[in-house]
Amino acid sequence: MKILWVKCDFLHPTTRGGQIRTLEIVKRLHARHEVHYLAYATPDNPEGPKRASEYCTRAYPVRLDVPQRRSLAFVAQLAGNLFSSMPLSLSRYRSTAMRKQIAAVLQESQFDSVVCDFLAPAPNFECLENSVLFQHNVETMIWRRHAENAPDPLRKLYFKVQAQRMFRWECRMCGEAAEVIAVSPQDADLMRDMFGVTRVAAIATGVDIDFFRRPPDVQPKVDLVFLGSMDWLPNIDGVEYFVREILPLIRKRVPACTLAIVGRTPSAAIRALAQRDPGIQVTGTVADVRPWLWSAKVSIVPLRIGGGTRLKIYESMAAGTPTVSTSIGAEGLDVSHPANIRLADTAAGFADQCIELLENAQERERLAAEALALVTAHFSWDVVTTEFERLLLASRNRSPLPQLR
Repeated sequence: MKILWVKCDFLHPTTRGGQIRTLEIVKRLHARHEVHYLAYATPDNPEGPKRASEYCTRAYPVRLDVPQRRSLAFVAQLAGNLFSSMPLSLSRYRSTAMRKQIAAVLQESQFDSVVCDFLAPAPNFECLENSVLFQHNVETMIWRRHAENAPDPLRKLYFKVQAQRMFRWECRMCGEAAEVIAVSPQDADLMRDMFGVTRVAAIATGVDIDFFRRPPDVQPKVDLVFLGSMDWLPNIDGVEYFVREILPLIRKRVPACTLAIVGRTPSAAIRALAQRDPGIQVTGTVADVRPWLWSAKVSIVPLRIGGGTRLKIYESMAAGTPTVSTSIGAEGLDVSHPANIRLADTAAGFADQCIELLENAQERERLAAEALALVTAHFSWDVVTTEFERLLLASRNRSPLPQLR
């Protein structure tokens, strides 16, 4: 096949779950097919376009300066979006240059499959009726959960408005696409129910078992680790919730409990957690997350907001680190409490699960072994990519939906 893959960013440095999933799939597709990759390039990240040859035949970088959150340019963008019909998380990535580049590439070459990766690039397509929409999340659910968990009325109102706008656009884009690929059967069912789409299928989440395999004789250096991009709002909310409401409960039983927060671009509020508490470490970007997983007794995923599936859980399992998560954190993954993961949705329950594992090395080892066996048997990236490839081939044989825009 000749495939055009459109995304909002290039895949290096690989610091986010969506990048990891895309990179693992695309580089395997590239080994068997001709992949053309079109994405935004920013002047502060020359590495991305330079390394694109690792996963594509030809790259099409489109220049866009996306304002960083908490910058003055982002505040201006936020203000300009107040009366728009499009949610900010989509309008930030809409550009004339991207629309022209997509149209030009489609006009000059014939592709067997066109993939729109995430919802954010979708408004740059003239039409998605001949494209596959790869949905890593049900975006509307993320914004609805933001509204449910907002700490004050003003932010609750803002998130509610963004959720309403996202619903209209997500419904429209999913309905227009020739095929939607979700990252779990639960997300696929949710899109059928919410948006009325019928051409939706699901792939599993994968993990590189060999890459994350724990070396022998690694000794614990920290009690708890949280792994995730710290510029993603659900991660910020989850960490702040954990430190505010769960960690004090743990320390009643385990007074010296330590926490490492490992992930790129932590906000000032997240960095301040470490400044106030010597038992908390905030790393920022790290070259390799594996030593942090290997040296932690327990991996935590205290998310209250989210969509799609969390790769960090399967990564922790492959690394041999037992995991405690909320139900939302483990949503869409084929895991089972208490066999191979611990799940809890209240602060007290989450604390109890962490305490039990911190105090019981034998149970940590049992849980880690069960989890490793699960991901080893069922969730390699080769299996995931083969299913993705099958869905692309199947979508070629279907007639496109009528144009809705």
